[in-house]
Amino acid sequence: MITLDLHTHTKYSHGADTPKAMYASALERGMTVIGFSEHSPRPLGFDYTHEYRDALSAHLSDYVREVTDLRASPQTGENGPCRVLFGMEMDWLEGEEEYARRSANAFDFDYLIGSVHFLGHWGFDDGTGPWEDASQEICEHRYAQYFRHWEDMARSGLYNIAAHPDLIKIFSVDSFHIWLQKETSRQQIRRCLTVLRDGGMAMEISSAGLRKACREIYPAPPIMVMARELQVPITFASDAHAVKDVAFGFPRLESYARSFGFDRHVFFDHGRKTEIPL
Repeated sequence: MITLDLHTHTKYSHGADTPKAMYASALERGMTVIGFSEHSPRPLGFDYTHEYRDALSAHLSDYVREVTDLRASPQTGENGPCRVLFGMEMDWLEGEEEYARRSANAFDFDYLIGSVHFLGHWGFDDGTGPWEDASQEICEHRYAQYFRHWEDMARSGLYNIAAHPDLIKIFSVDSFHIWLQKETSRQQIRRCLTVLRDGGMAMEISSAGLRKACREIYPAPPIMVMARELQVPITFASDAHAVKDVAFGFPRLESYARSFGFDRHVFFDHGRKTEIPL
């Protein structure tokens, strides 16, 4: 049974609820660990249509204080019924490695999640528009570009967990699976996973895709097969943005992971990896 949810967001970005409310939801759902991984502010120029950067920057100290208070409390901290871990999800942005390094060292994090949401300055998950008339050729160019950034993110050594590995499929899942059948595509992804494993990172298995347009767990089965063959450590996540999303779909995630032979998963405490049975 999965009782650790390591990817959650709060009202301080584009989520709906406070850290305390998210904690209460985790407790109600039988979680033994909840990891708070609010977004890190992005530099100007990497923008979404409905941008939350200013609000997040203005209240980042509130997020840090509330989560670290939960982590330190005897009732909710390390010895509480649901342990609190303090993390952050950080975008890997082309040309902004120094910005990422400063952000990664800004606070006393338990762990950091690395993710790719931008190709250049384009937030590819911002809406369906740019995907609606995209040819297979254009889509495949985007997929290859995405995994080049993903490899760079893994190679940076800044992060502990790689979020939603194939997020790029969000609005073009059928085209993505066509691309995945190609040997060159699998070679690229295998190289990414090898870099990730050799860097001491874990790959996230996320139920968030079940709530998105692709209606599919992240990552897709061919990536799961490769990750198992390479013995890549895994984590589990809901990518919750509201109390109702905490631990979303976890029984299905467990069955999914077990079907590929995974029987253990990990979490990180001050960067130290701990492996536990599934």
